[in-house]
Amino acid sequence: IPLSSGMILLTWQKIAPTALLYQISPSLNMEILIMLAILSTMLGGWGGLNQTHMRKVLAYSSIAHMGWTVIIAIINPDLTILSLMIYIMTTLTLFMTLNLSSTTKIKSISNLWNKSTPMTMIVFLTLLSLGGLPPLTGFMPKWLILQELIINNNPTMAIIMALSALLNLFFYMRIIYVSSLTMFPTNNSSKHHWFFTPTKTTNIIPTLTIISSMLLPLTPILIIIT
Repeated sequence: IPLSSGMILLTWQKIAPTALLYQISPSLNMEILIMLAILSTMLGGWGGLNQTHMRKVLAYSSIAHMGWTVIIAIINPDLTILSLMIYIMTTLTLFMTLNLSSTTKIKSISNLWNKSTPMTMIVFLTLLSLGGLPPLTGFMPKWLILQELIINNNPTMAIIMALSALLNLFFYMRIIYVSSLTMFPTNNSSKHHWFFTPTKTTNIIPTLTIISSMLLPLTPILIIIT
């Protein structure tokens, strides 16, 4: 499917079920949520390990992130909304950057260095934020969710969720390693490409990049609010 359709599937269509989950959170069963969260994070982590298409990687990443959104629905529903909002902002940034550069495979990202180095750095920053690497914004919901699980006497679940997050971070780091530290075979004898005037708008990408990578210092304010 086109990148724009994938962006809608992974962002807009999550709002309605998450809102429903937020509304019925007091009547949910914690054991079922724990089982669903573990299955989601493990399936999303293992499924994305051997993928070479960015759409498939982001699809499995979406499955893994829904596990983090679900597990905290009973304990702190506000964190469910916060986790979804940060995920949507980060995913929008990544999809808009990939769509602007017409990038769909890891091999294309490795060739993106020659076309636009800033866009490549945005892709790398967003991937690390999706993986929850501090000090980026994506670390905030994972940190708060693990803290709530420990406070509510679920240290085992906190350890399992933290270990499952390493799977996602691994295949994000694998994409960055393959794209930046290795070179794919190519028939192009010219290393640099001619720069043309861009025809697609890029005004919103810098704003989304800041939101998806630099909001961690606002965590104390969000703790007070939630």
